[in-house]
Amino acid sequence: MAQQKKMVEDITSMDEDFAKWYTDIVKKAELVDYSSVKGCMVIRPYGYAIWENIQKDLDERFKKTGHENVYMPMFIPESLLQIEKDHVEGFAPEVAWVTHGGNEKLAERLCVRPTSEVLFCEHYKKVINSYRDLPKLYNQWCSVVRWEKTTRPFLRSSEFLWQEGHTMHETEEEAREETMQMLKVYEDFYSESLAIPAITGKKTEKEKFAGAKETYTIEPMMHNGVALQGGTSHYFGSHFAETFGISFLGRDNKQHAPHQTSWGVSTRMIGAIIMVHGDNNGLVLPPKIAPIQVIIVPIAQHKEGVLDKAYELADKLGKNFRVKVDDSDNSPGWKFSQYEMKGVPLRLEIGPKDIENNQCVLVRRDNGEKSFVSLDELDTAVPEALKAVHDGMYQKALDNLKEKTHTALTYEEFLDTAKNKPGFIKAMWCGDVECENKIKDETGGVKSRCIPFEEEHLSDKCVCCSKPAKYQVYWGKQY
Repeated sequence: MAQQKKMVEDITSMDEDFAKWYTDIVKKAELVDYSSVKGCMVIRPYGYAIWENIQKDLDERFKKTGHENVYMPMFIPESLLQIEKDHVEGFAPEVAWVTHGGNEKLAERLCVRPTSEVLFCEHYKKVINSYRDLPKLYNQWCSVVRWEKTTRPFLRSSEFLWQEGHTMHETEEEAREETMQMLKVYEDFYSESLAIPAITGKKTEKEKFAGAKETYTIEPMMHNGVALQGGTSHYFGSHFAETFGISFLGRDNKQHAPHQTSWGVSTRMIGAIIMVHGDNNGLVLPPKIAPIQVIIVPIAQHKEGVLDKAYELADKLGKNFRVKVDDSDNSPGWKFSQYEMKGVPLRLEIGPKDIENNQCVLVRRDNGEKSFVSLDELDTAVPEALKAVHDGMYQKALDNLKEKTHTALTYEEFLDTAKNKPGFIKAMWCGDVECENKIKDETGGVKSRCIPFEEEHLSDKCVCCSKPAKYQVYWGKQY
């Protein structure tokens, strides 16, 4: 048990140093390792298994809504990137450039994709000719590069994995429906698969995506009250299409520009999972995306029949769940700590006395709750326990979101809340970017997170300048 105790002590308490706690978990749960290139990470097998489960879940949701996967090149010619001025200006500080091929200097610099709007537009110009070619519902799973100054595993890295949907539609109405549909897909995925509640709404003009007409966002709150932009869905209108010369022959026998959308989420979702659900013993993984859903720990495994029974239960449960038997010669205490650290949702303990009594012990990772279960009832007890883990995780995260959401009616109240109460601040806003900038500067980084779809009328005045208010906004610091 001394070894078990030491493992837990190796994790810095989140109340002592949240950033160090996060880094400790990322390293000790064997999610990533650092590489020789600053800001780039090695995603280790356990971390990548989480991403694979996320990818599989989301990919099924995308395909149910009619989307197809494609793959675009990694490189973008500088001339192609420059076609859309606002877009390139938004990404210019983060772009990585390729200047040489072998020993020869390239005639034209190549950008390593920070996002792929221009590549999709180049392709769509070739394949869209008639309204019969629409809609084009494409999605890409890939990596992108953004040369971040300050990096942290999963949250901000120079290269990261993501998906980016890029669609073209015959009408504005269809494109707007697509934009909102995909935001809802993300919202459902966060709640149903990640057990994470979030605020959804529209970004302000200042915070919207470069080149978009409108940007919608999902904003979960981390345990410490800081926001993380969890996913975005953008409506571009026909601006990109017109800029790139994309047109189609409409039903009226006239040329029209299609309406475009873009939407994406990335591996920073894994950062969200850590910071929303993790505790001082390590990861707490949602059952839907956990690489191991049930870990079977044999007790006194050297005794006759124990390992055989553990393998038998694994074969039985393995038909429906991701199950592992730890038959190593480590002590049960070490194994308990190891799989707590890795966030495995459910631990099943089986020993000689349990076999004698035709039972096992189930232990929930989210709250440590133990229960004795008949082996004859495992087929129903395990899925019920996993659902209880998911529901318990979601409720705990929702309670944290509610507890750390505050209301400010005056600027003095806003500044005091921003200084002393971490979390979201609900406040009214006049719509002027000068107030956004003032709030950010005077609070050390509190920004507008979104204008929620269901706004509350908190007062008639902007919290910053006292002019007539136009919107209710969620404000907060972000990763």
